[in-house]
Amino acid sequence: MVKTTGMSDLNKSNIAESFRSLQQEIVDALTRSDGSVHFTSDDWERTLGGGGCTKTASGGRYIEKGGVAFSEVFGEVTPSMAKQLNIQANSFFATGVSIVIHSQNPCHPTIHMNVRYFETDQEECWFGGGIDLTPMYVDKNYAKAFHLELKKLCDSYRSEWYTSFKNWADDYFYLEHREETRGVGGIFFDHLKPKDGKEKHDFFSFCIALGRLFPSLYHNQISKPVNDASEHEKKWQALRRGRYVEYNLLFDRGTKFGIASNGRTESILLSMPPVANWEYMHNPEVGTEEWKTLQLLRKGIDWIS
Repeated sequence: MVKTTGMSDLNKSNIAESFRSLQQEIVDALTRSDGSVHFTSDDWERTLGGGGCTKTASGGRYIEKGGVAFSEVFGEVTPSMAKQLNIQANSFFATGVSIVIHSQNPCHPTIHMNVRYFETDQEECWFGGGIDLTPMYVDKNYAKAFHLELKKLCDSYRSEWYTSFKNWADDYFYLEHREETRGVGGIFFDHLKPKDGKEKHDFFSFCIALGRLFPSLYHNQISKPVNDASEHEKKWQALRRGRYVEYNLLFDRGTKFGIASNGRTESILLSMPPVANWEYMHNPEVGTEEWKTLQLLRKGIDWIS
């Protein structure tokens, strides 16, 4: 279980310790849920300060490829990092857990989650994170169930969070050059800067709660009965995974931060799918399931109503 800590002793060290425990809790839960998946653990060190542990997944009944990564890094703020984060500081500390799961069956989704904490030597700190669902074939009922669980979690902290974070996710998980969302969204939040110790503890608690919710959210998605994938469905899956690659390399803040902070390339690119494809001017026939999915990849959809 995740080790929690009181308001009086919440600092970067025990936040990192809690995130490391959260990583293992999620790995254990995914292993039980899948039944066949194997996780390989890789501890690593960052030359410029800190390190982490990357646990990669393969060979699952439902999980084709994925990983649950923990990092705790620190060091000098580089010019590129200062520009990206819009900060004026000499040194930084960052810790977090990041997860991406690519499912075997095209009718089961890709899912991503991240929670993180950042601190500078200028007595500035904040929390960030998010979760989003990327179905190859959008099922409105499963999208609704996903968002209902996120709303329930957000409402247990602040009533305005779900709407705010959901809209933030719509804007963040968006491929501008394609004019489409990455999937059915979720929630996203960044630069949650606590005003006092109580608020810092609340933000930290929310991050831990979101992490603990992740395994059940994924389990609910893979509980959907599916048939063996056809060649046509696998081809569509590879094309949609191509979009996932485009997003992560062009827009994802975690990828950009990892590169800017001289992070570990293998761990930064953990989110890449096992197979992806691009086809020139691919346009599904009107009325097909693929075409219907594309009509739902847009901002502002109220999945709950």
